[in-house]
Amino acid sequence: MAEPYRIPIAIAGVSHHTANVVAIEAFRFAGEPEFLAAAGERFSAVLLLQTCNRVEMIVEGETDALKEFLAKEGRKDFFVHEGKGALRHLFALASGIDSMIVGEDQIIGQLKKALADAQEAGTTSSFLEHCINKAVHVGIEVRKRTLINRGAVSVGSAAVQLAEAEIGSLEGKHILVVGSGEMGLLVAQALAEKHLTAMYVANRTYGRAVILAKKIGGKAVRLSELYHYITLSDVVISCTSAPHPIIHTADLKKAMKDRCWPVEGHPRPLILIDIAQPRDVEEGADRVDGVRLFSIDSLRTINEQTMSTRKAEADRAHAFVEAELEIFLRNLNRHAADDVLASLHMWAETIRIRERDRAMARIGTMDPKMAEIVDDLTRVLSRKILTDATFSVRASAEEGDLAAAESLVKAITRGDRIGIDPSGKN
Repeated sequence: MAEPYRIPIAIAGVSHHTANVVAIEAFRFAGEPEFLAAAGERFSAVLLLQTCNRVEMIVEGETDALKEFLAKEGRKDFFVHEGKGALRHLFALASGIDSMIVGEDQIIGQLKKALADAQEAGTTSSFLEHCINKAVHVGIEVRKRTLINRGAVSVGSAAVQLAEAEIGSLEGKHILVVGSGEMGLLVAQALAEKHLTAMYVANRTYGRAVILAKKIGGKAVRLSELYHYITLSDVVISCTSAPHPIIHTADLKKAMKDRCWPVEGHPRPLILIDIAQPRDVEEGADRVDGVRLFSIDSLRTINEQTMSTRKAEADRAHAFVEAELEIFLRNLNRHAADDVLASLHMWAETIRIRERDRAMARIGTMDPKMAEIVDDLTRVLSRKILTDATFSVRASAEEGDLAAAESLVKAITRGDRIGIDPSGKN
């Protein structure tokens, strides 16, 4: 199917496909409400999707304007999708096909939150909301119709798998989870199955750490005790939403000194996994003796291992996305014909009323019943005469050929030749 005459949607940004964790962090927008307010002055509607693996700006507007806006914001090296390609990307994104961990479910909630944030900021439109809601619907249906998320892992559980791969087994180990949000919950849930000796949960808000610790049978600790529990732990997985590092290199170096073997003088190894965006661990921590630091980029291998078992399901998901995209485009195209059809029916109604009034004037005085019959007759005739033309206009529009639909209406209402080239060459 051809694209509609114009699909006013564009998407630009960076993701794990095009950038590493450093580049994604640099692309992020710190003050989301302020960003939405500024972008809302430029575009009919705007939504900002920021996750640990991507930063994407979705707008109702033109691609060139989006490129120019991001350039003025100091962003570069970003991908761009427009029109049908933007919708395909959005549907694939919601379906988990485009995720680093293929099939993960968190993207659905992240899209809903991004839409809610835009609604609160007043930067949405009925069109953009329609696109996002349709994408969410497609994402949910993909998971119902395929097994793409069967055995799939989230970024949080992938971090646990990475720790297990690095340390051999987590059984009997001490693990510290820093952060009690959605990602912290996913990490903690994955760890709860590993028969740990101890699991600690630290968070800026101690009360939230207590809630999460109770859910998974762990111990809540205050953030002021962070380095003490780093000293006690074999693995630290950090995933807060803090806008700045919370694990500092100098303090980490001191904590590692307390982990030294009595004879060798070197600290016991610490697996430190930072899956926060922006990063929780200060630059240079990887150079501290005994520390083995991993980032979101390190999780790519986990996806490669699990993807082989879900490839067939991902192919089925792609097919469903394409089918839903065609249906959605057909509906958009049908709506695009409404203005064209409105002009056709307005033209016909003008003629109907004029000729009805002339006929009534020639008949002369008539009772209300007769006048109603004449009006109904002209109305039925007008509608029946336009039936085939209306069908042809809608059919052309559904196939994405709005120009043909407009040409047909002009041929009926103005006597233009159908298919004439506006340039005069044909």
